[in-house]
Amino acid sequence: MVGASADLAFLPLGGTGEIGMNFNLYRCDGRWLAVDCGIGFGSGEYPEAEIMLPDPSFIASRRDALVGLVITHAHEDHLGAVPRLWRELRCPVYATPFAAAILTRKLGEAGLLSEVKIKIVAPGGGITLGPFSIEFLHVAHSTPEARAMVIRTPYGTVLHTGDWKLDPHPLIGPPTDEAAFAALGAQGVLAMVCDSTNAMVEGHSGSEADVRRTLTALIRDLPGRVAVTCFASNVARVESVAVAARAAGRSIVIAGRSLRNVEAAARECGYLKMIPPFLPEDAANEVPDERLLLLVSGSQGEPRSALSRIAADVHPRIALGEGDTVVFSSRVIPGNERAIRTVQDNLVRRGVRLMTDADHMVHVSGHPARDELRRLYRLVKPKFAVPVHGEWRHLTAHAGLAQELGIRPILLEDGEILKLVPEPPEVVDSVPVGRLVLDGNRMVPLQSEVMAVRRRMLGNGAVLGSLAVDRSGRIVGCPQVSAPGLLEMDDPEVAHLNSALAAALADLPAPLRRDDASFAEAARSALRREFGRRYGKRPVVEIHLLRVE
Repeated sequence: MVGASADLAFLPLGGTGEIGMNFNLYRCDGRWLAVDCGIGFGSGEYPEAEIMLPDPSFIASRRDALVGLVITHAHEDHLGAVPRLWRELRCPVYATPFAAAILTRKLGEAGLLSEVKIKIVAPGGGITLGPFSIEFLHVAHSTPEARAMVIRTPYGTVLHTGDWKLDPHPLIGPPTDEAAFAALGAQGVLAMVCDSTNAMVEGHSGSEADVRRTLTALIRDLPGRVAVTCFASNVARVESVAVAARAAGRSIVIAGRSLRNVEAAARECGYLKMIPPFLPEDAANEVPDERLLLLVSGSQGEPRSALSRIAADVHPRIALGEGDTVVFSSRVIPGNERAIRTVQDNLVRRGVRLMTDADHMVHVSGHPARDELRRLYRLVKPKFAVPVHGEWRHLTAHAGLAQELGIRPILLEDGEILKLVPEPPEVVDSVPVGRLVLDGNRMVPLQSEVMAVRRRMLGNGAVLGSLAVDRSGRIVGCPQVSAPGLLEMDDPEVAHLNSALAAALADLPAPLRRDDASFAEAARSALRREFGRRYGKRPVVEIHLLRVE
């Protein structure tokens, strides 16, 4: 019987109630274990942010009790934040060979390779970190060497599934080890912390083998240049594209840094053995169109990706046009719809034919649909279900499915501490959580004034008013107003704004004229009013005030 002093808890700091930024903590007897540390992407809700990271402040202040960070697999939303946040954590990092190879390249780019200790865990291995005894179970997913974690503690066993699916033919690596999950279920599992991404999708997620067959059949009959874009980390899909190209007599040119990095990591770890090295971008124009297949990064419409530049006809080496085809062998990550539509529209405008998963079997998800969730619950038979990795609609759909199977679900969001023992589990506390924005080479809190101003600028623009005034506060010359993103520099309206600003300041009382802060605030208010009256806008306004003799 577990005593009242038992300490076993789960705390998500990212990835629960949202897509991406997976960052999870387990606590046992005062020690902490971190699982995954990923990035997220800005969306329509946060247009001012391109890349977001979970705020590690809570665990950073307790890092002396942090026994390690375990990476379940090599996707950006599970390991992409490590180079940016590791200095806050300063703990050993544990990963399988492929995830370690991907992470090593990222750490090298960040100049951290000599600081971070990456400890490689062989597939099927296990580790003990403080009070946590961890066993790794193989699961199929859309990247090699994905692992579920069996976390054994003195007070019970928790299964943290990571990302997974039941694919009978995953092509690279073995299928999910259902026998191991059944054996675990026979031993007894307190809670299963489980992927919810496709909890609203009935049926089965599909197999990579089906995608390979479709791609091979499609590409064989296509004329002109053919380009395929997919998630770079899906090595099985990359191999399938190579197999399809070979069957069609086409040579592969690879375009995009992420794809080149993943290809190098995959070959380093023994994957793609039967596939000849891909040709570099420079070779694209040396291969006849009917014998060329382009493997291109940018399936999510990333503005600086190879595909975005090709679609806009600004790529320095590769062009697509009338009679060519682009195959989107990927799904749309929520929030990226607009960016992907822009890329696709640009391609169609150039006469390119598109093929997507809406009309061809060119993609299957790496996450379990409802039939697969039911299967795993029946194998593991946990006492409690903890849905994670999804937005609230995914979590509630997952919870309903678990309840149908007679398993009590527990819903929580980022920052909520779930006490697992003594039973019954319940949310007992919450901690501050937040999001950081990667802004160039620095990290800025999403809720900071800097990002708030940028958000206002996106919607209402920015205005700069420049004035020269003498000691008594009289305006020297004419004010100059600029409004990039709102008005062209040669717009006649600019002259009207200059005059309107001078007129608004002409009757200021003498004390306000002599005080720089008061004078600038009056000018700022005058410009805000003028833009609101003329254009219905409330822009961010800055005043440059120069005192002259």
